[in-house]
Amino acid sequence: MAKRKKLGFIFGLIVIVGLCFQVIIRSGSFGPFIYQILFNPTIELKKENNQINILLLGIAGGTHEGPSLTDSIIFANVNTKNSAITLFSLPRDMWSTDLKGRINTAYAIGESKRRGGGIILAKAEVQKIVGQNVDYAILIDFNGFIKAVNLLGGIDISIERTFDDYEYPIEGKENDPCDNKPEDLEKLASASSQLETFPCRYLHIHFDKGSTHMDGETALRYVRSRHAKGEEGTDFARSKRQEKVINAFKDKMLSLQIIINPAKVIGLYQTIEASVDTDIIQNEFDDFIKLAQRLQKAKMRSVVIDYGNKETGRPGLLTHPLVSKEYNFEWTLIPRVGKDNYSEIQEYINCELTKGNCIISQLP
Repeated sequence: MAKRKKLGFIFGLIVIVGLCFQVIIRSGSFGPFIYQILFNPTIELKKENNQINILLLGIAGGTHEGPSLTDSIIFANVNTKNSAITLFSLPRDMWSTDLKGRINTAYAIGESKRRGGGIILAKAEVQKIVGQNVDYAILIDFNGFIKAVNLLGGIDISIERTFDDYEYPIEGKENDPCDNKPEDLEKLASASSQLETFPCRYLHIHFDKGSTHMDGETALRYVRSRHAKGEEGTDFARSKRQEKVINAFKDKMLSLQIIINPAKVIGLYQTIEASVDTDIIQNEFDDFIKLAQRLQKAKMRSVVIDYGNKETGRPGLLTHPLVSKEYNFEWTLIPRVGKDNYSEIQEYINCELTKGNCIISQLP
């Protein structure tokens, strides 16, 4: 289930945020900042046993329905001693009894209580599931991501297989009646095929196998697609697509041509500033940049926590219970060993972090 990858978006993002911030506050002077990076090798960050855990969140933002719901949830473990990174993708549909909803609501609920509460609550929920401490969290909205990719001139992606998604949601049309009569909308909302009932809400997207150059909007559609036909419609495949974009984004963003171009650096800062929420404090940016530089050749593995695929025999750690009042009549996921019982997930994550390439027992 796990596959080795290169350094990803997590540290690329921190490099840009940190570098841009320092450039701005130092009035464009690179000298002192570069000196600290080159000649002060000490890295003082929260870590235990040479490991740093980071939560990466992605939200739709803008005018999307549920703009603060986390569409992407990734728990990243960085082993500074072994120069290794392990990414664990958690499905947004996992149920949380404490939240009385899916875990993708944590950030929105926390932020509605007080500014900064979103990061705190999201970290607490993920810590409960993975059984590991979360040291830092970074959130980015997708509109900022689109602008950042476009500012870099796009990214190059090698698409593994051709696929179609006929149910990609169109921003701003989530509740469009599509010429249906108002009195029929409540009944139609429970129709088995929302695509047939409300066709104006969805866009048909298509990707061909092979190498392609993507702008920001295309890259976002590529990673957000959830209803593709066949294997690409699974969370497992979606996670692999996210990895491809993560690495392509990193390669473009960390290129020497970008780093030494003040205009692009400042432009990236202005784009990301309004699109990022994090609990990384100012005096830790330099340390993250030095850490990112050390880990440019780090080994990365990606692991997906999901419900598996019975058709292919790939086992999973989650199952989806019957839609009922207990789960707000929502389609959701719970641990296969029982609701709120994260012991098997935690054992598997611990195994991946200590041994790697662990095997999930077959589905019961």
